[in-house]
Amino acid sequence: MTQTSKARSLEQIKCEMIVLKGGEITLHDEKTKRQWSVSLKPFAIAKFAVTEQLYSLFNPTQAITDQKNPVTQVTWYEAIRFCNFLSELAGLQTCYTFHSEEIECNWENNGYRLPSEAEWEHACRAGTTEVSYGELDSIAWHKENSGNRVHTVGLKIPNDWGLYDTIGNVWEWCWDLFDSEVYGPYRVFRGGGWFDSPRGCRASCRHKSHPTFEIDDLGFRLARSLPINN
Repeated sequence: MTQTSKARSLEQIKCEMIVLKGGEITLHDEKTKRQWSVSLKPFAIAKFAVTEQLYSLFNPTQAITDQKNPVTQVTWYEAIRFCNFLSELAGLQTCYTFHSEEIECNWENNGYRLPSEAEWEHACRAGTTEVSYGELDSIAWHKENSGNRVHTVGLKIPNDWGLYDTIGNVWEWCWDLFDSEVYGPYRVFRGGGWFDSPRGCRASCRHKSHPTFEIDDLGFRLARSLPINN
């Protein structure tokens, strides 16, 4: 990819970041019945999941079936390395520091990162308290309408804050550990995928995976901390 193409991709990403106000959100785990509240600072989050085309900046050998499909089969570690790579490419402060298998996130830096689980749900709900932000077939690709495959980003109706495909199409990695005491390094992913039943495509659904696993309906979405001056 040429320098001009890279610059164009970076500018497009910048334009597709949506700035959201902070607030407080209550999350819950259906299995354990645990609830917890999180206060959020303002942040920015991408309209779309990271596409195969965008990810190819980082990994040119990545198989591309459709440039506008969300990239999948990316480990959690690969996702955060991509965030650092993209930050460096854009001249921003990287958020992640690697200490062997321990990863530290600097939330004050202005580079790209994964959203926290609370940020993700706050962005997905877009001010609503319902399990989804609209009639499911109109907003999401799921088992009953996907034809058993992933689809181009942005074809369904966005939520009220302009985010596409937060429910359905592909699940999305988040920063958080699922439950370190029980599951060790397993990380949270959210959102529902093209192979899930409608029951699995809800704003509150939480799932987990080992950060080294690649899954065919799991991708990720970019976020940034505010203030953003670049």
